[in-house]
Amino acid sequence: MSQSAKGFSLLELLIVVAIMLIIATIAIPNLLTAMKASKETAAVSSLKAINAAQILYASSSGGNFGAIAQLVGAKALDSRFDGTMNGYNFTIATGGGDYTAEASPASPSSGRYAYYTNADGVIRYSTVAELAPEGQAGKPVH
Repeated sequence: MSQSAKGFSLLELLIVVAIMLIIATIAIPNLLTAMKASKETAAVSSLKAINAAQILYASSSGGNFGAIAQLVGAKALDSRFDGTMNGYNFTIATGGGDYTAEASPASPSSGRYAYYTNADGVIRYSTVAELAPEGQAGKPVH
């Protein structure tokens, strides 16, 4: 190359691209883990919202708890709870003056854990061992 040529050589550009790929290889798994953690936190917060909605609904329905459709119809919950929200599916089973609300990941990439709550208002990890941290199945989330 002559002294008058300016710019980057092919080798210099390949080195820069290689460095960027190394950085991406390190950063992407951390980003995915952080995204799962944020979706799990959102699922726990959504279960807290369901608990509050159940209290509101029970106060206006003679002490009965409601399913998702009833809570949405009473405007105690947002209609997004009908489908997948933040990577989690929500279900509510009612009966006998009690309810159980569950949040389960829609896919393995959505979250690692499933959660549930009932009329006592405590959010717990799933009782299914594969959907809870080791040794924490059925225990409260801290």
